Amino acid sequence: MSLINTEVQPFKTTAFQNGEFIEVTNDSLKGKWSVVIFMPAAFTFNCPTEVEDAADNYAEFQKAGAEVYIVTTDTHFSHKVWHETSPAVGKAQFPLVGDPTHQLTKAFDVYIPEEGLALRGTFIVNPDGVIKTLEIHDNAIARDISETLRKLKAAQYVAAHPNEVCPAKWKEGEKTLAPSLDLVGKI
Repeated sequence: MSLINTEVQPFKTTAFQNGEFIEVTNDSLKGKWSVVIFMPAAFTFNCPTEVEDAADNYAEFQKAGAEVYIVTTDTHFSHKVWHETSPAVGKAQFPLVGDPTHQLTKAFDVYIPEEGLALRGTFIVNPDGVIKTLEIHDNAIARDISETLRKLKAAQYVAAHPNEVCPAKWKEGEKTLAPSLDLVGKI
């Protein structure tokens, strides 16, 4: 069963953000758009590149009214040290969420039981706490956060314009489609 159009399951955990430990729950994801990015673990070689990419684009996510959450199977204590010791991760101003109990990784179906780690999963959650997009892939393949930002804007657009769809490679400001019988077989 797909997680698309399902509500995020109840959870409660701790994150490190801007020098403090904060509580993050399923209610934290409500009231605004959220981008939940799962990574295998802190202190790896590939994960910091993704955290840095998200940090470099964080202002764009905030401008779009979205919060970014990076989740690994480590503790929030590990995330504090990771933030303090990695120049790439040190750029992060968004929550670095710990999931040592694997509650989140299991709920989002990215848990690797044999390793106790998470797959690289990206989820866009609407302000009602409903998952609208997901992407899960092998841990050897890092993501391009600009594609996540494009998907966020597409999800926001179709939420605001329920009678339209975003075609392939759609970017903010470009033309959309209004599904109709007249378009079938014409594109």
